[in-house]
Amino acid sequence: MSDVMMDDPLRPSGLAQGQQQILGRPLDRIDGPAKVAGAAIYAFEHAPDRVAVAAIVGTPVGAGRIIRIDTRAAEAIHGVVAVITDDPRMPAGQANSRAMPAFQTDTIFHYGQPVAIVVAETQAIANEAARLVHVEVEAAPGRFDPRAQPVEAKPGIGFLPPIEIGDVDSAMADAAVTLDATYTTPVHFPAALEPHATTAWWDGDAVTLRISNQVIGAARNTIAQALKVDKDKVRVLAPYVGGGFGGKTGVGAEAILAAIAAQHVGRPVKIALPRRQTAYMVHHRSDTVQRIRIGCDAAGHIAAMAHESVVAQNDQGQFLEPVPFGTLPLYAGKARRFTTGLVRVDLPETGAVRAPGEAVGTFAVECGMDEMAERLGLNPLAFRRLNEPTVDPTSGKPFSTRRMLDCYDEGARRFGWPDVLPDPASVRDGEWLVGIGMAAALRGNFTVKAEARVHVTPDGRAMVECDMTDIGTGTYTVLAQVAGEMLGLPIGRVDVRLGDTDLPPSAGSGGSFGAGSAGSAVALACEDILAELARRMNASPEELRLKDGCVMAGGRQVPLADLLRGEPLTGYGKTGPGKESQRTSQASHGVHFCEVAVNAVTGEVRVRRMLGVFDIGRVLNAKTARSQLIGGMAWGIAYALSEDAVVDTRTGTFVNPDFGEYHVAVSADIPALEAHFIEEIDDSANPVGAKGVGELGISGAGAAVVNAIYNATGVRVRAMPVTLDKLLADLPPI
Repeated sequence: MSDVMMDDPLRPSGLAQGQQQILGRPLDRIDGPAKVAGAAIYAFEHAPDRVAVAAIVGTPVGAGRIIRIDTRAAEAIHGVVAVITDDPRMPAGQANSRAMPAFQTDTIFHYGQPVAIVVAETQAIANEAARLVHVEVEAAPGRFDPRAQPVEAKPGIGFLPPIEIGDVDSAMADAAVTLDATYTTPVHFPAALEPHATTAWWDGDAVTLRISNQVIGAARNTIAQALKVDKDKVRVLAPYVGGGFGGKTGVGAEAILAAIAAQHVGRPVKIALPRRQTAYMVHHRSDTVQRIRIGCDAAGHIAAMAHESVVAQNDQGQFLEPVPFGTLPLYAGKARRFTTGLVRVDLPETGAVRAPGEAVGTFAVECGMDEMAERLGLNPLAFRRLNEPTVDPTSGKPFSTRRMLDCYDEGARRFGWPDVLPDPASVRDGEWLVGIGMAAALRGNFTVKAEARVHVTPDGRAMVECDMTDIGTGTYTVLAQVAGEMLGLPIGRVDVRLGDTDLPPSAGSGGSFGAGSAGSAVALACEDILAELARRMNASPEELRLKDGCVMAGGRQVPLADLLRGEPLTGYGKTGPGKESQRTSQASHGVHFCEVAVNAVTGEVRVRRMLGVFDIGRVLNAKTARSQLIGGMAWGIAYALSEDAVVDTRTGTFVNPDFGEYHVAVSADIPALEAHFIEEIDDSANPVGAKGVGELGISGAGAAVVNAIYNATGVRVRAMPVTLDKLLADLPPI
């Protein structure tokens, strides 16, 4: 078994020797045909014999206590199998079972808290019966308005401690030019296309869950703990997941409740959360209040940078939105302060949504950088270049690789960024005001443990196995490319099995660490196989060349199948964080350029074009990487213009908990987006040299749009999203 710390500076020799030339190519997804044909079965579509369907009943108020639950009317409906209210494992107050209390309670922690399960023969019957379950409560005042709650300056949760270097206040006082501005972002929903769903069934004392989840190894442990069974009695399957965006990193109430119901009724049970329930039973991104302070000398060199934020969480949640995480290594400046305060609320849990920290933190810091550039009389791009650090300005560590300046140069060239920006509100196209904007992008690069097994079968095919998930990001294809490149096999001769906890434990999809982590484990598993093939060829592994199913060394060429001698050959790879993650500062980098048009009469905003250039280390598949990046850019447009989960501060309910009113971007909102790469293999990141992609595209994207809106209109909006009402009053006359 190849067992290497992931980010030790080792590149598998098989990658360097690969002759197949499929790694990095924009290959189509190998799972694409199954998805297009409808042969890819998702969690709720799984249909074991005698499967029943369930609906969840939630509390009708946001705070107080439960008096009693009357199930008689629901139980009287023909087709109802059971109504369950008293199982001791029922989640008490938390939609996310990671924080599920170990005791029952009558306390209401938030609106929609699950308190009963209705199991029926059909979904329609389950839904009707659920509406008839009467939850009698004693309502109480709740903490529903985050802005009205006291702030804990040092909350003691989350992974990012307060950071203070030097004296920010003195540096600000001495600075020639300063900015002190507050920006806000609202609650955001993960908004995955596939519903949060589970199909569960028991075989004796063992349970299997077909689940929509991003990290099934951790899910297995959580489910076992919640159900009070040994984890060896739990199997989790997630071969296809229709998006997650952080909302499916934890185990939701629907998974635990499906398993409880299946055991209770003695047959398989499946649950899919309706959109309106998803808002209460799946964590969301916290709203934020962010104060940005920047102090510069007259030439524009930053002397002080402060990013101080306040976020929300309920009493049970342990996640703290790491708002300034992307700001830490972004710009130079000796005096630095990065803090995140906390308010406690009686709302559903806040948690990790795509690019936690950077997605919202970059709104404030990148809009602040543009405001500061204007005060200095500098081009926003020149101001950023002037303050590009040579080492991590917060930790002092060297960067593993950092091609930010190259991203700036290439992006400006491709977009046509001018040396001198047009004055705000000076460019018109009929009744449209036209402007341009830009913003930097940064996403921290993480390393996690991952294992993989690779079999080479006697007929010369490869099978890659691990419990990694593919949430639409291209994992199946990328892992096949890594194995195919190292073993000299065309992509059509590599099979991949994912999403089963019976397989080797891997990274899961989250934090943009999946491809690099799992890909490294696959590469190291292939190293095992190459070592044995070299032995059979009487050569060293470094001498091997493999292509099209043949092994070459020392002037000999032998079909791979002949070397296998009728027996399979198996390799096992295992990686984990190593010393390079402590020695270096690691991140993916990029830049967005954007052009918008704002209607001078209606305030309507249209993004006309948008271009990004990104430094992501080795590009494992140009098509899937580009797809992730433009998906993040589209999401940034939606964050800038429309996404806003509104809390009714009187009741603790969401005013707009479905896609009818929570407006994600659709095709009509998005122009043709361009994503380009500055490629440099990062040997410090992991053995395959790839850095995170999935969350980089959203970082800074919304800020580029907001900065372009200012250039178009002269109206600076600091409360996201930039909706019509925030523009109309101050638009210049036609």
